[in-house]
Amino acid sequence: MQRSAERPLSGQVALVTGGARGIGAAVCQALAQDGATVYAADLLPCDATVAAIAEDGALAHARKLDVADRQ
Repeated sequence: MQRSAERPLSGQVALVTGGARGIGAAVCQALAQDGATVYAADLLPCDATVAAIAEDGALAHARKLDVADRQ
C-alpha cells in the first residue's frame, strides 16, 4: 500500500489504550485520519470512537482490554 503526505500511516496498524474517551479517543481519530487502521482498547466501550472514525471513512475496531491484567 502506498503512503502519501495526506495519509502517512496508510497500511499501518495502531493500538491505542484508553480509546473510549478523552485523549485516547482523540489519538484514535488522529491516527485514523493519517491512514492507520486503529484498534481502540479500553475497559469502557469504544463503540462511539469507532463509529466516529467509520463516519470519516476510516477503519477502526474496538476491543475490551485491561492493560493492568498480567494474564
